[in-house]
Amino acid sequence: MGSKSRVLNTKIMKKIKNLVKYTSLIVLFVVACTDNLRDISFLDSVPYPSNISATYSITQDNSGLVTITPKADGAVSFELDFGDGSEAVTVPHGESVDHVYAEGTYEVGISASNIKGQGAGTTQKLVVSFIAPQNLVVVIENDAAISKKVNITASADFATTFDFNSGEPGVTQPVVSANIGETVSYQYTDAGTYDIVVTAKGGAIATTDYTASFEVTEILAPIASAPAPPTRSASDVISVYTDAAGYSNIAGTNFFPDWGQAGQGSGWTEFDLNGDKMLQYINLSYQGIQFAATQDVSGMQYLHMDVWTAKVAQLETSLINIPAGGPTTEKPVTKDLTADAWTSIDIPISDFTDQGLSVTDILQLKFVGTPWAAGTVFIDNLYFYKESAASTFDDGLLSNGDFQAGSDSWIVGVDDNAPAPVVTASGNTYYSVSVANAGNPWEVNVSQKVEIVDGKTYTLTFDAWSNVNRDIIAGIGLSADPWSNDAKTVSINTSRQTYSVTVSAVGWGAPNARVLFDLGAAAGDVNIDEVSLFEGNGNMVVNGNFENGATPWIVGVDDNAPANVVNTNGNNHYYVNVAAAGNPWEVNMSQKLEIIDGSTYVLTFDAWSDRTRDIIAGVGLSGDPWSNDAKTVTIGTNRVTYSVTVSASGWGAPNARVLFDLGAAAGEVNIDNVSLSKL
Repeated sequence: MGSKSRVLNTKIMKKIKNLVKYTSLIVLFVVACTDNLRDISFLDSVPYPSNISATYSITQDNSGLVTITPKADGAVSFELDFGDGSEAVTVPHGESVDHVYAEGTYEVGISASNIKGQGAGTTQKLVVSFIAPQNLVVVIENDAAISKKVNITASADFATTFDFNSGEPGVTQPVVSANIGETVSYQYTDAGTYDIVVTAKGGAIATTDYTASFEVTEILAPIASAPAPPTRSASDVISVYTDAAGYSNIAGTNFFPDWGQAGQGSGWTEFDLNGDKMLQYINLSYQGIQFAATQDVSGMQYLHMDVWTAKVAQLETSLINIPAGGPTTEKPVTKDLTADAWTSIDIPISDFTDQGLSVTDILQLKFVGTPWAAGTVFIDNLYFYKESAASTFDDGLLSNGDFQAGSDSWIVGVDDNAPAPVVTASGNTYYSVSVANAGNPWEVNVSQKVEIVDGKTYTLTFDAWSNVNRDIIAGIGLSADPWSNDAKTVSINTSRQTYSVTVSAVGWGAPNARVLFDLGAAAGDVNIDEVSLFEGNGNMVVNGNFENGATPWIVGVDDNAPANVVNTNGNNHYYVNVAAAGNPWEVNMSQKLEIIDGSTYVLTFDAWSDRTRDIIAGVGLSGDPWSNDAKTVTIGTNRVTYSVTVSASGWGAPNARVLFDLGAAAGEVNIDNVSLSKL
């Protein structure tokens, strides 16, 4: 059999090569005939087929008739070698083929081809026997990660497939069928003990059964920790219960003051998950938490908690105000919970104050479970917080472009359930991955789904750095077949730098397209931060977030006079204090760049001061006759993102500039996150 397998594998590889060659010729012919009328650059990122296999269905009448259904990720067609010397056949994706076998054991060759004609292949064993299956061995296990899910493996001599009968009343059986030797899964609705039957089948009329009583269990406690909260300044957090991110909890808090909950069958303990402690409220009816002293949370924006439960459908959370000498006031907010998973909840403080609750003297929290006392909840990362002004970042069309909300909106590939890996260092959160070995670019990826409009141009800007000099791919594309995209290769190194690529959607677009970074083609670390996407050929400024210091920002037009950059709470930004009002241009910050005559631009930036005052922002020449288009913007004490639209009419130059004239009024000026987009 070993010699036969080697010969068969050689045949398969020859067929794959021929299939690739012929299909590639077809693709090239189509491209030539269209005279490049359509952009087919999306083909550059089409992956090779993967997870190649086939399912068998054998007729139990001693005829040897087998139905074969090939399957693979990324395949459009298959070539099947039946392994018995008969002629191979081509099978379109999603279809099956029938073949009659004599008794024997065969190696079926499965060659998969993608839209480009690139192929991959495998072989798979097929047993055709007219003897009833023998030596049936069945392994059934409860899944370690998913409640009420079982995994079933069956092996037997003279068997081709097996059926799994779950033993559930009122459910059509069998519930799962698979090739012999494979492992399949089945999700039960309820936990309990079931009389299961596994039936091994071959080409014979006779079958062989395995029967057993099996207890399906449910997971009643989390097996993984809650998502780690982001690092925040101490002034931005009032923590009730969390030991993550360096938060300091309110001292003296009573997590089970026992207002009679014990009489309702409820209880409390501190659950320890491999050293990660969390609150566990057993058979939650209602439960209180009481502080040692009243807390003023009026300066916070949200109440956050992470909740895990198997059975509680909703959690009602109340803040209870008990001012000195005043009446007690309680206001609730109800949130849905997801069973068998962590639910991250952020309740705006305004949801309580809009009900008339004063939040300056909060002494207690109360939780109520629905259904009443029906299940247990685990609570972690319970704290009040506000967004830090220093985290403001203009990510344009994206969300959480600076990763300060962790993995939120960022995923691996196109899987909405696969959050991108992030790390926090020195108070800054960013995407980080280590590629151990070079492979296909798309095998290591981070994406964010966003609407991309057919025919429009976009500018993607991001910071990136590594532990080695290496390339990455950055751009935009579809999140499904045909995977159309426009992506560029960018060389990064060990220094954090800002990069910008201009990309376009030509002949494609979708509401759930994506920004993509393909990172798998080279080994080494990849760190990405402050990602923004703007419509237009934009983000033309370099180092718009000042994280690389002043370069290339200057005072006026003097290339030897770097702009003043300071660091506040770990964030770099431009700063100047205008002592007395004078001419606007006497206090200035600029960056030289090309401005094109007749073009319109959008200038976006963050700005704030120690008072309400005006500044001037726009674009202009860096020499005589000093033509420009600049707007007056009124800034205040809060950090705010501003945007102005400006045009170059009758002027332009390769060394024109973005300009901020600040001298017309006294007071401080802070500027950060500057971007310029060409419309």
